[in-house]
Amino acid sequence: MAAHIGRRLRKGAATTAVAAAAVAALSASQAPGVTVDDQGRQSAGDATSAPDAAADDSATGNSPYYTDLPPLNSPAPSPSAGSGEAGDRSASEAGIPATVLDAYKKAEAALRGTGCNLPWQLLAAIGKVESGQARGGRVDADGTTVSPILGPQLDGNGFALIRDTDNGAYDGNRMYDQAVGPMQFIPSTWSWAGRDGNGDGRKDPNNIYDAALAAGHYLCRYDWDLSQPGDLRKAILSYNNSTDYLNTVLSWLEYYRKGTHEIPDGTGALPDDRSDARPGVTPSAPGTTPPARPGTRPGKPSGSRPSPSPTAPGTGGPSTPPTTPSPSTPPTPTDTVHHLEDAGTGTLTAMAGHTFAERISTRAETQAGKAVAKVRIRFTIVGDTDSTFAGGESVATVTTDASGVAVAPALQAGERTGAFAVQAAVVGRSVKGVPYKVTVTQRAADALTRVGEKELTCVAGGEFAEPVAVEATYGGEAAGKVAVTAKLVTSADDPAEDDKGPYFKDADGKAVRTLTGLRTDADGRLTLPKLYADDTAGTFLLRLTTAGGATLDVELTVEPAATPSPDPDPSADPDPSTDPSTEPSQTPAA
Repeated sequence: MAAHIGRRLRKGAATTAVAAAAVAALSASQAPGVTVDDQGRQSAGDATSAPDAAADDSATGNSPYYTDLPPLNSPAPSPSAGSGEAGDRSASEAGIPATVLDAYKKAEAALRGTGCNLPWQLLAAIGKVESGQARGGRVDADGTTVSPILGPQLDGNGFALIRDTDNGAYDGNRMYDQAVGPMQFIPSTWSWAGRDGNGDGRKDPNNIYDAALAAGHYLCRYDWDLSQPGDLRKAILSYNNSTDYLNTVLSWLEYYRKGTHEIPDGTGALPDDRSDARPGVTPSAPGTTPPARPGTRPGKPSGSRPSPSPTAPGTGGPSTPPTTPSPSTPPTPTDTVHHLEDAGTGTLTAMAGHTFAERISTRAETQAGKAVAKVRIRFTIVGDTDSTFAGGESVATVTTDASGVAVAPALQAGERTGAFAVQAAVVGRSVKGVPYKVTVTQRAADALTRVGEKELTCVAGGEFAEPVAVEATYGGEAAGKVAVTAKLVTSADDPAEDDKGPYFKDADGKAVRTLTGLRTDADGRLTLPKLYADDTAGTFLLRLTTAGGATLDVELTVEPAATPSPDPDPSADPDPSTDPSTEPSQTPAA
């Protein structure tokens, strides 16, 4: 990083004042709360308990990344002739290969409306730092990289130690994991975070559409609002837990927000500097493993050397003093964990579509039962369920607090009812974990009320003009998507189906007096189909019931049909006024 800053300063005015200004500008971009501990490690104060903040739980395993910073001049210079080296560099750096840019924007669109407020420029910033925008946009028409992009193997030799988790399926390495693809996911993270972004039915970390959508979901998985600086910092640090990484990504984010443009695939500028560049080591390009430092063997720490063979007794040679053993590395908190214990988790039951009131709490303990802080606990949802943790993910990792307890994010019940499990395990250790049984029950209502007060009446043989509408509630709140059964019953004391009186019609127009499969809407309301009446007059009862025990009886009245007027009897005496026999005879005049 220092070499990179120095090179930049040499392009401008390389005075002490300018250097100081550049350092001040870089420092100003540093996130509040970022500190350096007494071992020189960088951390963010407000992110120490953030999920997935550790090397083997970050998206990339904290693998190396490009440290090149954006040009100091405008990201969108005028394309006039003679712009010079600085202008050409800025135009090149601001350009994003067409397919790569399209993938970022599609990922942003897919997550729009989730409350995460993910800007595509953040994906572009991470893509720039992780792989130089898929090596300058070297992808095919479907968005898959022309050749795999692999980070160095994470063998603990200058990098995190992450042994193989995918049997080499993604990285071709069956000994250690390597970050894969344009967004540099480690295989263990891709196994649950991978997404199909181009609709081909596959989740390929080497495809920019799949990788960009996966990165978007990863950054949004904990209900973080990325328009808020604090949440933005946490999300970036969860991707790669380094203050330098945070500052570099934020620099590119701001740069791309000021302007960018589309360039042809394969023509993007390739970064120069990587975070693993150090004296004696050739910086590794994506897809290569850095060579060992001079004088070391793979897997051996720097400065190690074989112990001299002792001189055999009686050979006359000088005796070799015993080699003083090097001090052993102090155990990490994770090394001291013997087992996990439940930390007082209550019954994990919730209604479909609701948030579980109880959260899973797990404690890490030594063999003696002492609590262990700063240990990463991974909670994994197991079983046939569509329930998730808040944020929509099936895996969450949380660091234990000072009392050794890690509290999982709240569980969100899906629509699939039944039992499943959540498995708590220590990240990086094979020790006894804790399984938690979780149950999702069907949606229910504890009260049903009729909407409207108008009497429901009909004449025999007719149809009811007023539909039956009801509202379901649970605990005083609207109960949406609750199953309701409507049945014409014989009486209040006899729940048997009535065989006369009002009825519904099925799809074929036949009379039915029991309806199942009805559901309230999101506001807990339900309007029943139209009711008809046969020729039986009287008072009838419609009973509505729901899961949870709510019942409502609705009275229906069928009035007799009007009595028609009787037809005249032809045999009756005619009206005397028109009977010819009653008319006076008229005698002809003489």
